[in-house]
Amino acid sequence: MCGLFGLLRSPLAAHPAWASDALITLGTLAEERGTDSAGVALLTGRPVTAGRQAPAAGELGERYSDLSHDGCRVVKGRGPFSAVWRLDLLPMLDHAPVAFGHTRWATQGSPHLLDNASPLVVPGPVAGIVATHNGDVEAGELRARHPLPPAAGTTDSEPIFQALAGCRDTGAITAVLASLVGRAALAWVDRDRPDRVHLARAALSPLAVAADTEHNLYWASNPRWFRDVERHTRVRFATAVMLREGSYLQLGSNPAAPSRVLDRADFTPTARPWDLDDRVWTGFTAADRERDRAGLRHRVVRRAPSTGEPAAAGPGTGEFAVA
Repeated sequence: MCGLFGLLRSPLAAHPAWASDALITLGTLAEERGTDSAGVALLTGRPVTAGRQAPAAGELGERYSDLSHDGCRVVKGRGPFSAVWRLDLLPMLDHAPVAFGHTRWATQGSPHLLDNASPLVVPGPVAGIVATHNGDVEAGELRARHPLPPAAGTTDSEPIFQALAGCRDTGAITAVLASLVGRAALAWVDRDRPDRVHLARAALSPLAVAADTEHNLYWASNPRWFRDVERHTRVRFATAVMLREGSYLQLGSNPAAPSRVLDRADFTPTARPWDLDDRVWTGFTAADRERDRAGLRHRVVRRAPSTGEPAAAGPGTGEFAVA
């Protein structure tokens, strides 16, 4: 159950360092959802207009990578976020319009291979995307539905973002999201539009969004982290909400306006019977967990034993399908 966290800065914020402190605090809190590896992406805000193959993060056995891609810097390594983050990155974070990170609890793909650690830089038809995923999906089924190039790593996350990297409108994005089978919460940025952040919650994997009093926007895998940020930093949140399953948001900013929601859409998420597991809510308070469970609305599919194809779908209530 990986941890997602991130920041879309408001260009009108008076205290950029406060938001940076909040982002680092979120990364430390996210260690409760994974310490196999961790990473952070700092985007410069400069659009990249031509795609190219991202350099490899590192071979088997290497523990740390710090790579400057065109338009962003991605730092990641094996171990907890607090061991990966460095103080010399702080000046770049203070000026980055978008920053986001990931703590990994490996479910698919070796935890030792840095090409499996996130954030991932995934090439696409235009410039590709920088992305993070919390969950576990049927990667083989995703590849059967979408023509995808060979992967650099061995996770289920990479094929999700290979499919999303070719999407240029909301309808295409939600079509990919609706095709996922399993747990997924996602955050990504198109490298040709670095002023926009895409967030999605498919089945189960939690994702919360908050706005502070300076109009910066944040996301995190646990709503409790925002309350902890208020206790440990000078940031104060005006709103904080859990995304419902089957929600897609596009967040954006420009030099003359606060960060805001630019687009939203709904889709029907699909889970497997075994996906409903209390580990989904690792680190949650009992109240937050029960509130979120009460609003589940995914459908559940079973596998036909002989073909491996989805069998009858269950109701959209989070309950198991009836065999």
